[in-house]
Amino acid sequence: MAGTLAAIIGLSTLIFTVVLSLVGSLNLVTLGILVVAFNLFQWLISPYIIDALYSVREISIHENPRLHETIESLSKQSGISKPRLMLAQIPMPNAFAYGSPLAGSRVAVTSGLLEKLEYEEVEAVVGHELGHLKHRDVQIMMFVSILPAVLYYIGFYLMMSMYGRRRDEGSGAALVGIFFMVFSWILNMFILYLSRLREYYADRHSVSIVSDGSRKLSEGLAKIVQSTSKMRKASKQNQQLNAFKALFIADPDRAEADSLAMSHLGASADRRLVQGILSREITTLDRIVEAFSTHPNTVKRLRALQSL
Repeated sequence: MAGTLAAIIGLSTLIFTVVLSLVGSLNLVTLGILVVAFNLFQWLISPYIIDALYSVREISIHENPRLHETIESLSKQSGISKPRLMLAQIPMPNAFAYGSPLAGSRVAVTSGLLEKLEYEEVEAVVGHELGHLKHRDVQIMMFVSILPAVLYYIGFYLMMSMYGRRRDEGSGAALVGIFFMVFSWILNMFILYLSRLREYYADRHSVSIVSDGSRKLSEGLAKIVQSTSKMRKASKQNQQLNAFKALFIADPDRAEADSLAMSHLGASADRRLVQGILSREITTLDRIVEAFSTHPNTVKRLRALQSL
């Protein structure tokens, strides 16, 4: 899902919470305000963090005039300002939209996307990312991600505060703390569902602004799944990609499982790749895995595109 940076928010907020909890002079309200301010600060600087991690640079208009022309045309159709066009030095084919008030709106394509997809498929993928910017998914997912982080923080704070109290007081604070932590986990499940829903909206937007967008995006997603599953990454890079997988158009973690439906097709035509995924039955395990994912099940996603 575009721009949430949920992994950064969750992990760094937890670390920040532990540090603040050890400072006894700060009360609960003050610490809560600091945690919210810290998350907002992360959002403001997050584009620069992404650029540094993935060696992202801006694509000049002279370097790729055709892609610039495409993104400008699609931006006009979307009714938004043209975002900065970026290139991420990642061999895995993918794309993502991100940004903040400090950095502005950006759409990044990976070097693998430009190498492995046909141009018309790249066009449809870009249309999907512009859908995220059109729907303000970066901002929406950022703000809804703050609430469970704050709730988890309150629960953790109450759990820590039970030490040094009387047994009856300490157990009461611990129970309330456990409730807040469990509720934050439940809330995160709803946020994951919202993230998957926004992916469908972005797909629909791409179809609405790209000629024959349903076919182009379907084939592009199928190629992304197939190419990603074949790549063997070093564990360090895998961890980096997983940390920001909510940004991508397709979930790297799901690529291997989704590609099993296409494993018998070999180097088939684009349409057969799509049909290979569509012919796959969705199992109970698939539904469970999807519930914990930022992206919809690929089979369901392609079926939704076919209906358009």
